[in-house]
Amino acid sequence: MAIIAPSLLAANFLHLQQDCDMLNHSEADWFHLDVMDGRFVPNISFGLPVITQIRKATKKVCDVHLMIEEPEKYAQAFKDAGADILTVHIEACNHLHRNIQQIKQLGMKAGVAVNPHTSVDLLADIINDIDLICLMSVNPGFGGQHFIPHTLKKIKQLKEMIVTNKSTALIEIDGGVTLENAASIIHAGADVLVAGNTVFGSNNPTETIAKLKSLS
Repeated sequence: MAIIAPSLLAANFLHLQQDCDMLNHSEADWFHLDVMDGRFVPNISFGLPVITQIRKATKKVCDVHLMIEEPEKYAQAFKDAGADILTVHIEACNHLHRNIQQIKQLGMKAGVAVNPHTSVDLLADIINDIDLICLMSVNPGFGGQHFIPHTLKKIKQLKEMIVTNKSTALIEIDGGVTLENAASIIHAGADVLVAGNTVFGSNNPTETIAKLKSLS
């Protein structure tokens, strides 16, 4: 059954406690927390103070996705803020294996995010060292974008690599996930669905989460 990870980037920050309570009482498995620095991506979101408060509001997994330059400088701080999973972008890491080791040594699960133009073949040498691969199915930086269809091919290719190498890494899909395409994404081999606008933009977010969960 797929893990549902609503992205709080699309939440109502004037009523963040309310949205956290909704997720706590829903079938959502993880809280997906997008951190943007305005350098790696052309947008700025939220950072450590907000994640620290969200951590206090939930016992569910906090899945922190760093869309930032030099993520190694902040790994300890995000651990202290309450991250359970810390995902860094392959495009932002000159020494990716070192980044992964750092995250794991701090006691978090290590994820690697891959932009739409980046080949999953680049993960071949570290596939057994990582816990999560976040395939970006839109260009990172903004919510509400449409799913890039080529991602389905990348999911299948990555799944084959994981199985061949007997890796335990989960495949997470981030961007443009809807009730209409979620089943095909899961069928291609995805384990985790990140959904922002689909959840928080719906009339009944709890029901939408339940529908996403039922598709798997």
